Amino acid sequence: MSVLSILLEGLAQMGAGIGAGIAAIGAGLGIGNIGKAALESLARQPEVGGDIRTNMIIAAALIEGVAFFAIVVCLLILFI
Repeated sequence: MSVLSILLEGLAQMGAGIGAGIAAIGAGLGIGNIGKAALESLARQPEVGGDIRTNMIIAAALIEGVAFFAIVVCLLILFI
C-alpha cells in the first residue's frame, strides 16, 4: 500500500464519521422543531390534537428514515 492510499482511506473514514454525526444532529434538530411546532399548535387549537399528533408522527418518521439512510451510506463508505 502506498502512503496516498492509506491517506485516502483515512480521509474516507473521517468523512464517514463526520457525515454520520451530521445526519444524527440534523435528525435531532428536525424532530425537535416538529415537536415544538406541534406543541405550539396544540396550545392554540386543542380540539385538533389528534390530527396534529398524527401529522407530527408521520413527519418525524420520515425525518428518521432519511437520517437512517444517510448513516447507512456513511457506513457503506466506511466498510467498502
